Amino acid sequence: MEHRNRVKQKISAGNVATIVGGHSLTSATIDFLGPLDFDGYWLEGEHGSVAWDEIGDMSRACDLWGKTSVMRVQANEFGRITRTLDNGASGIVVPHVNTRSQAQSVVEAARFAPVGQRGFYDGRRSYGVSDFYGSANDDTLVVVLIEEVQAIENLSEILKVDGIDVFFVAPGDLSQSMGFVGQMHHPEVQSVVDSALRQIVSEGHNAGTLGFEDTLEHYIGMGVRMFLVTYDRWLFDGAERCIKQVKSLDASSTVK
Repeated sequence: MEHRNRVKQKISAGNVATIVGGHSLTSATIDFLGPLDFDGYWLEGEHGSVAWDEIGDMSRACDLWGKTSVMRVQANEFGRITRTLDNGASGIVVPHVNTRSQAQSVVEAARFAPVGQRGFYDGRRSYGVSDFYGSANDDTLVVVLIEEVQAIENLSEILKVDGIDVFFVAPGDLSQSMGFVGQMHHPEVQSVVDSALRQIVSEGHNAGTLGFEDTLEHYIGMGVRMFLVTYDRWLFDGAERCIKQVKSLDASSTVK
């Protein structure tokens, strides 16, 4: 049974794609969020708990709801990238890509020949697909993270690598690399983020970054076409409103 890559289809058409993620990394969470109109779900393998034997269930849950399963691996390693894709993820995100050669190594691991040298193995996503090796390169979403000063300095060279779908500027690690630890909204960090995104778009590539409600209009206007949005803040905001309301009503009910 073929499942088309929704995120890749949207950005290829020039539309905006949203990938949602958060603290809970289970197939049940994906099912819960499934009715919402996000395009993909972020499987966190660099900082989160997603293990090899969980990729299958989580990517199947994404398939059930027509979402793209996008997994961030913990390192730019050939075997780690190919194994993640073989286990069923339909998208790969590789952190700390700082040079052209590192970007090229991502493509080598994530794409079958003639584009790359991904190991010749079909895996879960091939089941029921008549021409898996002919379609896998087109269906697999490949994202690299631009998240260190070195990557910003080498961005022009990194952008010369073919086979990468999205160049994602990650402000968190970038702020640390710039000396503003934990200050991704610092004006100097935001200036560098904006400059990198403009360069990516101006050179004809797809740009991605974190999506916050107060910055979406700005970035979409710049031409950014993929966002990672997290629901953790929404939970906290809703919970805080509820608690505040309960406390207010409780206080007023005790007034004589």
